[in-house]
Amino acid sequence: MPRKSIEQDKDPRERIVQSSSSADGTRMLPSESNESGLEQQDVGNKGSNPEPETPLAQDLRPRRFKDYVGQKAVVDSISIAVLAAKKRGDTLDHALFHGPPGLGKTTISHIIARELDSTLVHTSGPALERPADVVGLLSNLKPGDVLFIDEIHRLSHAVEEYLYSAMEDFRVDFMTGSGAFAKSINLPLEPFTLIGSTTRAGMLSAPLRERFGLAYHLDFYSTEELSQVISRSAGILKVDIDDLGALEIAKRSRGTPRISNRLLRRVRDFTQVRHSGVINKDVAAEALEVEGVDALGLDRLDKLYLTTLSKNYDGGPAGIQALSATINEDQQTLEDVVEPFLLKIGFIVRTPQGRRTTAEGFSHIGLKPHLDQSSGQGTLL
Repeated sequence: MPRKSIEQDKDPRERIVQSSSSADGTRMLPSESNESGLEQQDVGNKGSNPEPETPLAQDLRPRRFKDYVGQKAVVDSISIAVLAAKKRGDTLDHALFHGPPGLGKTTISHIIARELDSTLVHTSGPALERPADVVGLLSNLKPGDVLFIDEIHRLSHAVEEYLYSAMEDFRVDFMTGSGAFAKSINLPLEPFTLIGSTTRAGMLSAPLRERFGLAYHLDFYSTEELSQVISRSAGILKVDIDDLGALEIAKRSRGTPRISNRLLRRVRDFTQVRHSGVINKDVAAEALEVEGVDALGLDRLDKLYLTTLSKNYDGGPAGIQALSATINEDQQTLEDVVEPFLLKIGFIVRTPQGRRTTAEGFSHIGLKPHLDQSSGQGTLL
């Protein structure tokens, strides 16, 4: 049966702001808008009397825990912590979310702020370049505000040190003057909750990581969970799709909701131009083949990586720098975008000597591997 459109739970009182700080510590708020797609751009209001938000028709991000699909253990735990803090009238413990990109770290952070009836102040690690930036940002927080720092692993060491006392004691100490005129100023802060998001938890320093009372790892979604995500998004986008069509897109989404929603939009466009009516399995498969996404979700860059490693380097071992130079793609892109999924489905392995193609990886690109009995590694005949 085709999926029907569904309405989202909107709260007109909600206010989400994106903050940046000037050199003198003054917080500047850009114009306000709503999110679009799984990952939204959250911005604030100009002036003292902001207008209520106008929901966008294609706002796909869940706004409450009850609407969130997947990550059940994480959602259950954080929702209990949020409800307990709300009942006590206390601030939520600082929380850290880490895992591959596109799994909903930012989404959960926004939901936390809504469930707490708090203002979300959104910034990122690279935006906080100097201690003055973070001091100005922290000093403008109001009681109960949620400060969300995306890519928190990219904070500089100098900025990070200011967060230590802010997170533990809600105060910052900074120096003014120099030489004989130097003095330390203790600036008290309003109680707030810091939420950090990162794809590289290992790059966080131990002192910062240990100050988060709540820490969660978000893992890839199952095909069934992604099918639910796609069906929900199709309802919001007013797209008719049956269960098998949603399942076909889910199988090619690499376990990532962000990719599911992107592929759904591409299938919708294809259907409007080449077909009409309900998106079924055949239409979805045809549309995604046009997009270069195969049955397992590998796109052109994934297949280029796998083919290069298997043919040019005889299945490996090959270093990431050599692969990056051969493919002419940034090394970090390969490490953060391409390799995690290939590792997850068992097409490559990482060894101390470098990357290797497995027997399954050879088979997927149509090559017959010779299995090395000593290492279990597939190599070309």
